[in-house]
Amino acid sequence: MKLFDGGRAPNPRRVRVFLAEKAIEVPLVPVDMGALGHQQEPISSRNPLRRLPVLELDDGTIITESVAICRYFEELYPEPALFGRSALGKARVEMWQRRMEFNLLSCVAQAFRHIHPAMKEWEIPQIPEWGEANKPKAIEFLKLLDGELAQREFAAGDSYSIADITGLIAIDFMKPARIKVPEECINVLRWHAAISSRPSAAA
Repeated sequence: MKLFDGGRAPNPRRVRVFLAEKAIEVPLVPVDMGALGHQQEPISSRNPLRRLPVLELDDGTIITESVAICRYFEELYPEPALFGRSALGKARVEMWQRRMEFNLLSCVAQAFRHIHPAMKEWEIPQIPEWGEANKPKAIEFLKLLDGELAQREFAAGDSYSIADITGLIAIDFMKPARIKVPEECINVLRWHAAISSRPSAAA
């Protein structure tokens, strides 16, 4: 088994944080995304979308998409449970994982990809107006999230989950995207500081 990894890029990091929370060690194959290594071999033949991360099992089976890779390891190593417990718990984690992904991480990524000069050769066409349009969407969601976090410790309830990991990655990615968490979002700031202090956040 080996995991083709893209360093500090959001999705590869999301899988590493998940693995660190479960204390799972998987051999990493570093891929230089700055040199567009993800668009070349050995990635292009393993993932036709030419994106990272890519998990290759011992029998050659390929799994792509960061959450799918995390789900695979959740099934193999169910403790600690990062996708929830019970039908209701799992549904809440899924709900907040998707909310974090579509309303925060995706918006931050669009802002970064369409505005940052380093992405000009990646995002073709790069549309700065679309990048700018996504910034207030991310802020709007953070305000909603702030109200939710006033009622509980973690995104989906009282336990740390994949939803918190996605939120951590998204907020950390806001810096290169040039978006700032509003100062009035005190619950988001408290939550982010707490999950950032977990050892897995350094993965």
